[in-house]
Amino acid sequence: MLSSAMRAKVDALWNRFWSGGIANPLSAIEQISYLLFMRRLDEMDAKRQEDAEFLGQPYESLFTGAFEWVPGQLVEKRELRWSRFKNLPPDAMLVHVRDKVFPFIKALRGADQPFARHMKDAVFILPKASLLVEAVGLIDDLYAEIERERQVGQTFHDTQGDLYEHLLSEIATAGKNGQFRTPRHIIQLMVELVDPKLGEMVVDPACGTGGFLLGAFQHVLKTHSSPDQRWTGENGFERGLGDRLTDQRQWEVLRERTFHGYDFDSTMVRVGLMNLLLHGIDQPNLDYADTLSKRFEQAERYDVALANPPFKGSIDKGDMSERIPLATTKTELLFVARIIDLLRIGGRAGVIVPDGVLFGSSKAHVALRRLLLESCELQGIVSMPSGVFKPYAGVSTAALFFVKGGVTKEVWFYDMQADGRTLDDKRTPIAENDIPDVITRWRQRDPATDTDRTAKAFFVPVEEIVATKHDLSINRYKETRHIAVEYDPPKVILARLRALEDEIRKGLDEIEGMLG
Repeated sequence: MLSSAMRAKVDALWNRFWSGGIANPLSAIEQISYLLFMRRLDEMDAKRQEDAEFLGQPYESLFTGAFEWVPGQLVEKRELRWSRFKNLPPDAMLVHVRDKVFPFIKALRGADQPFARHMKDAVFILPKASLLVEAVGLIDDLYAEIERERQVGQTFHDTQGDLYEHLLSEIATAGKNGQFRTPRHIIQLMVELVDPKLGEMVVDPACGTGGFLLGAFQHVLKTHSSPDQRWTGENGFERGLGDRLTDQRQWEVLRERTFHGYDFDSTMVRVGLMNLLLHGIDQPNLDYADTLSKRFEQAERYDVALANPPFKGSIDKGDMSERIPLATTKTELLFVARIIDLLRIGGRAGVIVPDGVLFGSSKAHVALRRLLLESCELQGIVSMPSGVFKPYAGVSTAALFFVKGGVTKEVWFYDMQADGRTLDDKRTPIAENDIPDVITRWRQRDPATDTDRTAKAFFVPVEEIVATKHDLSINRYKETRHIAVEYDPPKVILARLRALEDEIRKGLDEIEGMLG
């Protein structure tokens, strides 16, 4: 959780970029990401060198030797450290960072790594030396605040991860093809219900900034944390340090081979990479790919899928993967089918869809719902209020939870009416919040007892759903309890009105008498 002092510094950093001429939110965050990474790289290298010296182990610094920043031109890597270049004069600092430091970090992890591939076309676009100097100063202030946070129990990665999440929250406009950030508390809700575990491979086929992958990472850490190494985050969900992961091989699996994401926007891929890196995932497996196209050949590989795919897009029918068994170009339908294809038998998924997917009457809509019921165990549907994704969009949505290859006997529905925020553009925190109840009832759900369709949560047998052309909208099955109201007979009501008139007339007579 960020302190008010840190939030103020992040807001000041954002405002400097805005006033400095970088008004596009994604461009600003991308450039800030590069600077944060430069700062983190210096501190991370110094810490690892210090640990190696303490343990008497060898360690070769990332800043040892020389870097060929242009053919035939070398610079000592130690000069590329944040702690060195931040003391340069403004104009010299801008040239040094743009021409030497930035090429160095782009090539840092080797040409065969996803990081280097996606950084290949990245550019450093800070236009003024004064903006760079101000940004460097503010970032140093932020890291000083991070150190103070660490002194009171926060960890380095957690605090800087929250810092980056707060930066991302500044993206207040929807992107192309219906892209927008999923609120962090909605991500955490879905992760709690899907419950990814250590050793499982997790995928998001439309990952954006990587929020679902981070949510899964933090969930695994929490489940492997001692009680005294857990804390409650600002959204009411527990977080943890993962102190019970005592084997280095477990950390290698978690940080290098567990989380996989794809997106067809190269800028989003770079921002997502930085997001994962700044949260402590050392080898992010993010890639640039259109997972709906026939060029994307992965299938039946993953144990867990978490996603909020684009709602409004459509693709070229000729480019659509032949593995997707739907005759449509609507991405909100295609992505759900693709996720089913990506999962191994027994794999679990949590996917956000617009409400139209649940009741649309087209052949493709019905075919997808039949696929969910017949090829999967559709475990549950959480209907969310229409303001959950404001200010990006006001569309009504639901979260689907299913297991590939299971048998659907009944479907659990939950009517979520509040998520702890107002449902307007401001999304101000409020007391009304169904999310804790969703989690509790999900864990305690029982088809034998959850039969009251006037309640927030209830089961519906699959036979009834099939009989309604596979309609999965909660309003089709939810019942409203009507409370009969008994009124007095009309003559009794008239008598009361006359008595009331007599009282009024008496009062007026008394006032008139007082006036003389």
